[in-house]
Amino acid sequence: MADIQELKTLATQIRRDILRMVHGVQSGHPGGSLGCTDFFVALYFDIMKRKDGFDINGIGEDIFFLSNGHISPVFYSTLARAGYFDVKELGTFRKLNSRLQGHPTTHEHLPGIRIASGSLGQGTSVAVGAALAKKANGDDSYVYVLTGDGELNEGQNWEAFMSAPNLDIQKLILTIDWNGQQIDGPTKEVMDLGDLKAKLEAFKWQVLILEEGNDIEAIIKTLNHAKQIAQPGKPVAILLKSVMGKGVDFMEGHHEWHGTAPNDEQLASALNQLPITAFGDY
Repeated sequence: MADIQELKTLATQIRRDILRMVHGVQSGHPGGSLGCTDFFVALYFDIMKRKDGFDINGIGEDIFFLSNGHISPVFYSTLARAGYFDVKELGTFRKLNSRLQGHPTTHEHLPGIRIASGSLGQGTSVAVGAALAKKANGDDSYVYVLTGDGELNEGQNWEAFMSAPNLDIQKLILTIDWNGQQIDGPTKEVMDLGDLKAKLEAFKWQVLILEEGNDIEAIIKTLNHAKQIAQPGKPVAILLKSVMGKGVDFMEGHHEWHGTAPNDEQLASALNQLPITAFGDY
């Protein structure tokens, strides 16, 4: 396991990156990005088996798909901090002709991006297809995918949930950001998901509930357990109970920060809660 304190420090830096990126253009989605930061740090800096450089095919290495593409700030910062491209490029977020658009795209050929995402509901389907390709190629590395809970309002997710166990694929691990918030309000008020664990189990998924969704050590432990039990016909779903806006007191748990950029005063307040790290701002 990587050094936990170093991972926590990196998470603080990525949160600083997210806030500065979104503030810089007064556009973007800080809430879910801040909430998923600890997951991304655990996945990219401890769990995933990654090759040097970037190959779009991902043969012989673990691959990740971001389905809820609007949380691109945390994805871009993670990729930059992991060495996929220069961290200075984070300063171009959402600007004209930037490779770092509001939702990830593939035609920009940004290293680390395997699919265009942001049109919600498609990521799990892509992950199932990638897992099928790995199975056909005799490649036993893992396929990871992240979705939002509000995103599950999209019906295509459920087709993918139904197909994955029946296609007898292995080493597929889905994480659902279960923060209970979406753009229009709490998920229970917009479109109640009901007993999500029971529903996934009815589709033959193995389900793990991670109550401490912003605890890096707990995330690593859960992902490692998921790796051990993922098997043909029994993919794994992790219900990650994160806090929208985690790390910034006035953002935490509020759906209003799903897609709202902080103003100058709010940015200063937020950055005061996230100390400058040795990694350094871009």
